[in-house]
Amino acid sequence: MRARRTVLALAAAAVLAGCATEATEATDVTGAPDSPGARTPAAQGTPSVPAASGNTPEGTLLVADFGGDTVSFVDPERGTFARVEVGTAPYGVAVGADGRAWVATAEGVAVLDTRTRTRQARIPYETETGPVTTGEYRGGGMGIALAPDGRHVYVGVNVPGAKGVLEVIDTGTREVTDTVPVGRRPFDVDVSRDGAEVYATGHDSFDVTSVRTDTLRTRRMEVAPYGTEGGLGSWLKPHYAVVRPEDGKLLLPFEGERLAVLDPATGKVAIEPMTADTHQHGAALAPDGTLLVVGTGPVASDDEDASLTVRKPDGTERVIELDGPHEDVAVSEDGRTAYVTGGFTRDGYWNGITVVDLAGKTPPVRLAAGERPLGIAVL
Repeated sequence: MRARRTVLALAAAAVLAGCATEATEATDVTGAPDSPGARTPAAQGTPSVPAASGNTPEGTLLVADFGGDTVSFVDPERGTFARVEVGTAPYGVAVGADGRAWVATAEGVAVLDTRTRTRQARIPYETETGPVTTGEYRGGGMGIALAPDGRHVYVGVNVPGAKGVLEVIDTGTREVTDTVPVGRRPFDVDVSRDGAEVYATGHDSFDVTSVRTDTLRTRRMEVAPYGTEGGLGSWLKPHYAVVRPEDGKLLLPFEGERLAVLDPATGKVAIEPMTADTHQHGAALAPDGTLLVVGTGPVASDDEDASLTVRKPDGTERVIELDGPHEDVAVSEDGRTAYVTGGFTRDGYWNGITVVDLAGKTPPVRLAAGERPLGIAVL
């Protein structure tokens, strides 16, 4: 799993130091329907829907409602059962082992207690991003990740028309402690396993910026397997990355055709072939090292439809067709089920999640959930 999805628990003193009086409780959503004709997904240990005041069951999905100002708590069989206001156009989510979630919105980073489904705080950005807006190019937080020790949150802040910024948040004090220039439109943020480096994927600058967490020294590493021709108008840019645990290299999929393998120690990029032939966005790693990559669907005339690529560590691939555009993906703790959000940063999104049995024993199931759901995590 990516570092943003799993971290060590904070010390009790750090948790207490971060307590705030601002608390926004969940809105209970009753009778949220599944999509028409939905089947029961092959997920294990599906949580029961809690009462509005009850603790959130393990296995619940947390999704960022990019089309609204909330995050949704989703039962993977029944759909949304609660929402919490977090701020305008939430994008990425990072969840710690202490049960707190950090959500990148256009207005700041929201802090949630996922067990009680309450917002504890919203931390404003130090960076000036212009008026608070919505949509694909809005300013504010995009990719977000937690340090392995849970002491810092790293959020990529989009500054319309300019370079992005990586903001560093102390999770104990809930304050921005540092700001570091990175590439344009930082779609994704990842952290090395030892916490020594943070990687911000600059969508519009064809690069990954490495930031040393001790010195804040930066290195720009170009990742452009198709070249940079077309500049801001090019479709062939990096979107999301994962850090491969065994060697610390970053895996960045492009167009269902090429997997860029970036070695952050040298800045060199190796290219491996892929087979989906679709515009690719979200990526995640299953516990066994299987790479999951979301194909959003066609953006060019020769693109295939939406899909989920299941790529084994040996490079063999299976491509699962999906119905309609999708954006990001998370995987269950047991590695058997993938959850793919239908939000999509461009037109054609839908308000739901596709539940995929990775063993292929049952077909994918569309589940009504969220409002243009984008970032996703399994609690």
